[in-house]
Amino acid sequence: MKPNKSVRPENWSAQVQLQIPFHDVDMMEVAWHGHYTKYFEIARCALLDQLDYNYSQMKDSGYAWPVIDLRVRYAKPLQFQQWIIVRAEVSEYENRFKINYTITDRDTGVRLTKGYTVQVAVEIINTEMLFASPPILLEKLGVK
Repeated sequence: MKPNKSVRPENWSAQVQLQIPFHDVDMMEVAWHGHYTKYFEIARCALLDQLDYNYSQMKDSGYAWPVIDLRVRYAKPLQFQQWIIVRAEVSEYENRFKINYTITDRDTGVRLTKGYTVQVAVEIINTEMLFASPPILLEKLGVK
């Protein structure tokens, strides 16, 4: 049985709180655009830990999951010492593993950034890309 696409299981999303550090900002005290992918990665790892399928478990299962697509939509800048919440949520899993991200201001709830990553399964033993997600991902998501 597949979950209702409009109602995702609770463990299909995770969020982390981060404070923008000095070493991530420019002279205007705004986070450099390239650091947003790092913030996405931190939230993605929290999500994958929750699913018990982070990178070491992926490797142990015989699959690498490279990011093949990344999108970031910058709505408002992230500022030095600002507290943010980065939310990661599974949005697709059958043929690719797509995770949506939202960055909001912790104190106001204002949405600052959104984006997504797409990962695909690659068999480690032969470096072949799969055109459907392997059963292990479906198992970890609870859809098999």
